[in-house]
Amino acid sequence: MLRRIGVVLLTALLVCATVAGAREKPFPAHRVVGNVYYVGSDALAIYLITTPKGHMLINSGFEETVPLIKASVESLGFKMTDVRILLESHAHADHVAGHARLQKLTGARVYVMRGDHSVIESGGQGQYLYRDSRWPPCKVDRVLDHGDEVKLGGTTLVAHLTPGHTRGCTSWAWQVTEGDKQYDVVVIGSPNVNPGFRLVANKGYPNIAADFAKTFAVLKKLPCDVFLGAHGGYYGMHAKYAHLKTAKTNPFIDPKGYQAYVAEKEKAYLTKLDKQRAE
Repeated sequence: MLRRIGVVLLTALLVCATVAGAREKPFPAHRVVGNVYYVGSDALAIYLITTPKGHMLINSGFEETVPLIKASVESLGFKMTDVRILLESHAHADHVAGHARLQKLTGARVYVMRGDHSVIESGGQGQYLYRDSRWPPCKVDRVLDHGDEVKLGGTTLVAHLTPGHTRGCTSWAWQVTEGDKQYDVVVIGSPNVNPGFRLVANKGYPNIAADFAKTFAVLKKLPCDVFLGAHGGYYGMHAKYAHLKTAKTNPFIDPKGYQAYVAEKEKAYLTKLDKQRAE
């Protein structure tokens, strides 16, 4: 049993190391749709939502990702000092370890879903499984609950609690206008059951299986035209970006891709749940 736990933890560490190794690699900043831009790295998705009253960012990546974000934002002609609100998809180091640095750089107010707020404020304490993962603590200015709205400059984002991956994992949904059409945008927080996650008899996170079930119930009901996520790999960012300049229609408009991704991840969750129940 101890050997098995060691293998699981080693696998989790290797996953983190792989992400950490990729975190320095930049990726071209680009407009996704309407006032939504990608300003993340090759592996870590960060989104800039621009408005006449200032801008919002979703995620900060690692501390080392922040200079890449700054370079991307400025390459698009925007100013970091105009960032007013900093949001997050979920409180794991590869998405929020840069929050304190980004908050200091921009002066932005930090909004976090209940369940992740204390993890971010403490610099990583209270996480399930990743107990040794730490980062600079970041003051949270507003604690969100499921269905709360974040408004700025005529744009309204809705925070949807999609827990399991973390207790406060958040999927963001809002509408954008491009040309004469409106599109529903969804940034999925994460529906992934990571290596080492226990869905059965989990003393560290007793409600984890039920929380994942809630997540899939929420995601399946969300209207989605433009499918985005906490990692570009969720929605095939690299391939879609490659077709951005030559495609007749915006490749990021992908409602079927969203539905297929959610179904795939729910199937993976149910398969792992059945397997762990049988053990």
